[in-house]
Amino acid sequence: MAGRGLHRTDQQPTRFLHWKGWTYRLDGELLKATRISGIKNFRKKDFGLIPIKVATWGPFVLISLDQNILSQQNTVEDIVGKEWLGSTSNLLSTNRIDSSLKHICRREYTIECNWKVFCDNYLDGGYHVPHAHGGLASGLKLNSYETLTFEKVSIQRCESASVEQDGFDRLGSKALYAFVYPNFMINRYGPWMDTNLVVPLGSTKCKVIFDYFLDASLVDDNVFVEKSLEESERVQIEDIALCEGVQRGLESPAYCSGRYAPTVEKAMHHFHCLLHASLCNDI
Repeated sequence: MAGRGLHRTDQQPTRFLHWKGWTYRLDGELLKATRISGIKNFRKKDFGLIPIKVATWGPFVLISLDQNILSQQNTVEDIVGKEWLGSTSNLLSTNRIDSSLKHICRREYTIECNWKVFCDNYLDGGYHVPHAHGGLASGLKLNSYETLTFEKVSIQRCESASVEQDGFDRLGSKALYAFVYPNFMINRYGPWMDTNLVVPLGSTKCKVIFDYFLDASLVDDNVFVEKSLEESERVQIEDIALCEGVQRGLESPAYCSGRYAPTVEKAMHHFHCLLHASLCNDI
Protein backbone atom coordinates (compact mmCIF):
# COMPACT_ATOMS: atom_id res chain seq x y z
CA MET A 1 0.00 0.00 0.00
CA ALA A 2 1.52 3.32 -1.06
CA GLY A 3 2.40 5.38 1.94
CA ARG A 4 2.31 2.48 4.41
CA GLY A 5 5.53 2.40 6.43
CA LEU A 6 7.25 2.68 9.80
CA HIS A 7 7.90 5.49 12.20
CA ARG A 8 9.73 5.90 15.49
CA THR A 9 7.54 6.13 18.55
CA ASP A 10 9.74 8.75 20.26
CA GLN A 11 9.43 11.45 17.54
CA GLN A 12 7.52 14.67 18.19
CA PRO A 13 5.01 15.83 15.54
CA THR A 14 6.69 19.14 14.76
CA ARG A 15 7.45 18.42 11.09
CA PHE A 16 5.99 16.41 8.23
CA LEU A 17 6.93 13.34 6.23
CA HIS A 18 5.99 12.93 2.57
CA TRP A 19 5.84 9.63 0.65
CA LYS A 20 4.56 9.55 -2.95
CA GLY A 21 2.32 12.52 -2.28
CA TRP A 22 0.97 11.21 1.02
CA THR A 23 1.71 13.49 3.95
CA TYR A 24 2.20 12.34 7.56
CA ARG A 25 2.95 13.92 10.88
CA LEU A 26 6.09 12.58 12.53
CA ASP A 27 3.89 10.73 15.03
CA GLY A 28 2.67 8.64 12.06
CA GLU A 29 -0.78 10.22 11.57
CA LEU A 30 -1.82 10.47 7.92
CA LEU A 31 -2.74 14.08 7.09
CA LYS A 32 -3.29 13.93 3.34
CA ALA A 33 -3.57 11.18 0.70
CA THR A 34 -3.49 12.11 -2.98
CA ARG A 35 -5.31 10.61 -5.99
CA ILE A 36 -7.70 8.41 -4.05
CA SER A 37 -10.93 9.74 -5.55
CA GLY A 38 -13.52 7.01 -5.91
CA ILE A 39 -12.33 4.90 -2.98
CA LYS A 40 -15.28 4.22 -0.69
CA ASN A 41 -15.09 4.39 3.09
CA PHE A 42 -11.48 5.59 3.12
CA ARG A 43 -10.51 6.77 6.61
CA LYS A 44 -7.16 8.49 7.07
CA LYS A 45 -6.81 7.18 10.61
CA ASP A 46 -6.67 3.62 9.26
CA PHE A 47 -3.62 4.32 7.11
CA GLY A 48 -1.10 5.90 9.44
CA LEU A 49 2.45 4.66 9.72
CA ILE A 50 3.08 1.54 11.78
CA PRO A 51 4.85 2.37 15.06
CA ILE A 52 8.11 0.62 15.95
CA LYS A 53 10.27 0.63 19.06
CA VAL A 54 13.78 2.05 18.66
CA ALA A 55 16.73 1.85 21.04
CA THR A 56 20.49 2.32 20.90
CA TRP A 57 23.25 0.31 22.55
CA GLY A 58 26.88 1.25 21.97
CA PRO A 59 27.31 1.80 18.20
CA PHE A 60 24.15 -0.19 17.34
CA VAL A 61 20.65 1.05 16.52
CA LEU A 62 18.05 -1.55 17.48
CA ILE A 63 14.48 -1.81 16.25
CA SER A 64 11.68 -4.14 17.29
CA LEU A 65 8.65 -4.93 15.15
CA ASP A 66 6.95 -6.80 17.99
CA GLN A 67 3.59 -5.10 18.42
CA ASN A 68 3.19 -6.65 21.87
CA ILE A 69 5.81 -4.38 23.44
CA LEU A 70 4.55 -1.10 22.01
CA SER A 71 2.17 -0.45 24.88
CA GLN A 72 4.79 -1.19 27.53
CA GLN A 73 6.56 1.77 29.10
CA ASN A 74 10.03 0.26 28.94
CA THR A 75 13.13 2.40 29.09
CA VAL A 76 15.76 2.09 26.37
CA GLU A 77 17.90 0.01 28.74
CA ASP A 78 14.99 -2.37 29.37
CA ILE A 79 14.47 -2.91 25.65
CA VAL A 80 18.12 -3.65 25.00
CA GLY A 81 18.57 -5.80 28.07
CA LYS A 82 15.41 -7.89 27.83
CA GLU A 83 14.71 -8.08 24.13
CA TRP A 84 18.17 -8.24 22.57
CA LEU A 85 21.03 -9.04 24.93
CA GLY A 86 19.30 -10.39 28.01
CA SER A 87 21.61 -10.57 31.02
CA THR A 88 24.75 -10.12 28.88
CA SER A 89 24.27 -6.38 28.35
CA ASN A 90 26.52 -5.35 31.27
CA LEU A 91 29.07 -8.05 30.51
CA LEU A 92 29.48 -6.90 26.93
CA SER A 93 29.52 -3.23 27.89
CA THR A 94 32.38 -3.81 30.34
CA ASN A 95 34.32 -5.50 27.55
CA ARG A 96 34.67 -2.24 25.64
CA ILE A 97 31.85 -2.59 23.16
CA ASP A 98 30.93 1.08 22.93
CA SER A 99 30.20 3.95 20.57
CA SER A 100 33.64 5.58 20.92
CA LEU A 101 34.99 3.27 18.21
CA LYS A 102 35.18 4.59 14.66
CA HIS A 103 33.70 2.75 11.72
CA ILE A 104 36.47 1.87 9.26
CA CYS A 105 34.88 -0.13 6.47
CA ARG A 106 32.33 -2.75 5.42
CA ARG A 107 33.06 -5.95 3.54
CA GLU A 108 30.57 -8.47 2.20
CA TYR A 109 31.05 -12.12 1.32
CA THR A 110 28.68 -14.34 -0.62
CA ILE A 111 29.17 -17.93 0.52
CA GLU A 112 27.83 -21.13 -1.03
CA CYS A 113 26.41 -22.56 2.18
CA ASN A 114 23.30 -22.40 4.32
CA TRP A 115 23.38 -19.51 6.80
CA LYS A 116 23.32 -21.93 9.74
CA VAL A 117 26.53 -23.58 8.53
CA PHE A 118 28.35 -20.26 8.88
CA CYS A 119 26.95 -19.84 12.40
CA ASP A 120 28.01 -23.37 13.34
CA ASN A 121 31.54 -22.68 12.15
CA TYR A 122 31.64 -19.53 14.28
CA LEU A 123 30.29 -21.31 17.35
CA ASP A 124 32.46 -24.40 17.60
CA GLY A 125 34.50 -23.08 20.52
CA GLY A 126 37.76 -22.79 18.63
CA TYR A 127 37.57 -26.48 17.68
CA HIS A 128 38.73 -25.84 14.11
CA VAL A 129 41.06 -22.90 14.79
CA PRO A 130 44.39 -24.76 15.28
CA HIS A 131 43.71 -26.90 12.21
CA ALA A 132 42.36 -24.29 9.79
CA HIS A 133 43.73 -20.93 10.99
CA GLY A 134 47.42 -21.36 11.69
CA GLY A 135 48.13 -17.64 11.76
CA LEU A 136 45.23 -16.84 14.08
CA ALA A 137 45.98 -19.81 16.34
CA SER A 138 49.54 -18.58 16.89
CA GLY A 139 48.15 -15.38 18.40
CA LEU A 140 45.74 -17.09 20.82
CA LYS A 141 46.20 -19.13 23.99
CA LEU A 142 43.70 -21.78 23.00
CA ASN A 143 43.98 -23.57 26.35
CA SER A 144 42.32 -20.49 27.88
CA TYR A 145 39.26 -20.75 25.61
CA GLU A 146 35.96 -20.65 27.49
CA THR A 147 32.30 -20.50 26.49
CA LEU A 148 29.41 -18.90 28.37
CA THR A 149 25.75 -19.25 27.39
CA PHE A 150 22.87 -16.96 28.31
CA GLU A 151 19.26 -16.45 27.20
CA LYS A 152 19.81 -15.73 23.50
CA VAL A 153 23.52 -14.92 23.56
CA SER A 154 26.64 -17.05 23.77
CA ILE A 155 30.08 -15.65 24.52
CA GLN A 156 33.42 -17.24 23.66
CA ARG A 157 36.54 -15.77 25.28
CA CYS A 158 40.22 -16.45 24.79
CA GLU A 159 43.46 -14.86 25.98
CA SER A 160 45.99 -13.75 23.39
CA ALA A 161 49.60 -14.86 23.07
CA SER A 162 52.56 -12.48 23.32
CA VAL A 163 52.91 -9.63 20.84
CA GLU A 164 54.73 -10.41 17.61
CA GLN A 165 58.34 -9.32 17.40
CA ASP A 166 57.61 -6.55 14.90
CA GLY A 167 55.23 -4.95 17.42
CA PHE A 168 52.10 -5.59 15.36
CA ASP A 169 49.33 -6.34 17.86
CA ARG A 170 45.92 -6.80 16.28
CA LEU A 171 44.44 -9.10 18.95
CA GLY A 172 45.48 -7.33 22.17
CA SER A 173 45.48 -9.25 25.46
CA LYS A 174 42.20 -11.08 24.93
CA ALA A 175 39.50 -11.74 22.37
CA LEU A 176 35.75 -11.93 22.93
CA TYR A 177 33.26 -13.38 20.45
CA ALA A 178 29.56 -12.83 21.15
CA PHE A 179 26.82 -14.53 19.15
CA VAL A 180 23.39 -12.88 19.37
CA TYR A 181 20.67 -15.27 18.22
CA PRO A 182 19.80 -15.85 15.46
CA ASN A 183 22.39 -14.36 13.07
CA PHE A 184 24.50 -11.52 14.53
CA MET A 185 28.05 -11.67 15.88
CA ILE A 186 30.16 -9.12 17.79
CA ASN A 187 33.92 -9.67 17.93
CA ARG A 188 36.10 -7.52 20.23
CA TYR A 189 39.87 -7.90 20.23
CA GLY A 190 42.68 -5.43 20.91
CA PRO A 191 41.72 -2.03 19.47
CA TRP A 192 39.30 -3.62 17.01
CA MET A 193 35.68 -4.62 16.95
CA ASP A 194 33.97 -6.22 13.99
CA THR A 195 30.39 -7.35 13.56
CA ASN A 196 29.05 -10.08 11.29
CA LEU A 197 25.47 -10.24 10.04
CA VAL A 198 24.51 -13.45 8.22
CA VAL A 199 21.72 -13.03 5.67
CA PRO A 200 20.16 -16.15 4.05
CA LEU A 201 20.05 -16.01 0.24
CA GLY A 202 18.64 -19.49 -0.25
CA SER A 203 18.98 -22.98 1.18
CA THR A 204 22.61 -23.25 0.06
CA LYS A 205 23.74 -19.63 -0.11
CA CYS A 206 24.17 -16.74 2.32
CA LYS A 207 25.74 -13.30 2.53
CA VAL A 208 27.89 -12.25 5.47
CA ILE A 209 28.25 -8.52 6.13
CA PHE A 210 31.33 -7.47 8.11
CA ASP A 211 31.60 -3.99 9.66
CA TYR A 212 34.95 -3.00 11.16
CA PHE A 213 35.36 -0.52 14.03
CA LEU A 214 38.65 0.75 15.49
CA ASP A 215 39.90 2.74 18.46
CA ALA A 216 40.02 6.40 17.41
CA SER A 217 43.72 6.70 18.27
CA LEU A 218 44.66 4.29 15.46
CA VAL A 219 42.32 5.41 12.69
CA ASP A 220 45.08 7.35 10.91
CA ASP A 221 47.68 4.56 11.20
CA ASN A 222 47.23 3.33 7.64
CA VAL A 223 49.89 0.62 7.90
CA PHE A 224 48.28 -0.89 11.00
CA VAL A 225 44.78 -0.66 9.53
CA GLU A 226 45.72 -2.28 6.23
CA LYS A 227 47.74 -5.06 7.84
CA SER A 228 44.93 -5.80 10.29
CA LEU A 229 42.33 -5.98 7.53
CA GLU A 230 44.61 -8.25 5.49
CA GLU A 231 44.89 -10.62 8.46
CA SER A 232 41.13 -10.59 8.94
CA GLU A 233 40.55 -11.19 5.23
CA ARG A 234 42.83 -14.22 5.30
CA VAL A 235 40.83 -15.74 8.17
CA GLN A 236 37.54 -15.09 6.34
CA ILE A 237 38.79 -16.79 3.17
CA GLU A 238 39.85 -19.80 5.23
CA ASP A 239 36.42 -19.92 6.87
CA ILE A 240 34.63 -19.66 3.53
CA ALA A 241 36.50 -22.74 2.29
CA LEU A 242 35.48 -24.61 5.44
CA CYS A 243 31.81 -23.61 5.26
CA GLU A 244 31.45 -24.44 1.59
CA GLY A 245 33.12 -27.81 2.21
CA VAL A 246 30.67 -28.55 5.02
CA GLN A 247 27.74 -27.64 2.77
CA ARG A 248 28.95 -30.10 0.12
CA GLY A 249 29.20 -32.73 2.83
CA LEU A 250 25.66 -32.06 4.04
CA GLU A 251 24.38 -32.61 0.50
CA SER A 252 26.11 -35.98 0.22
CA PRO A 253 23.80 -39.03 0.32
CA ALA A 254 26.24 -40.52 2.83
CA TYR A 255 25.59 -37.75 5.38
CA CYS A 256 23.63 -38.73 8.46
CA SER A 257 24.33 -36.65 11.58
CA GLY A 258 27.18 -35.83 13.91
CA ARG A 259 27.78 -35.53 17.64
CA TYR A 260 28.71 -32.52 19.77
CA ALA A 261 32.15 -32.27 21.32
CA PRO A 262 31.07 -31.36 24.90
CA THR A 263 34.17 -29.41 25.91
CA VAL A 264 34.10 -27.00 22.98
CA GLU A 265 30.75 -26.99 21.15
CA LYS A 266 28.53 -25.66 23.94
CA ALA A 267 27.73 -22.46 22.02
CA MET A 268 26.76 -24.43 18.92
CA HIS A 269 24.46 -26.67 20.96
CA HIS A 270 22.92 -23.55 22.54
CA PHE A 271 22.26 -22.12 19.06
CA HIS A 272 20.65 -25.35 17.89
CA CYS A 273 18.38 -25.49 20.94
CA LEU A 274 17.19 -21.92 20.34
CA LEU A 275 16.65 -22.62 16.65
CA HIS A 276 14.70 -25.80 17.42
CA ALA A 277 12.47 -23.89 19.83
CA SER A 278 11.85 -21.16 17.25
CA LEU A 279 10.96 -23.66 14.54
CA CYS A 280 8.61 -25.57 16.84
CA ASN A 281 6.83 -22.35 17.80
CA ASP A 282 6.39 -21.41 14.12
CA ILE A 283 4.92 -24.75 13.10
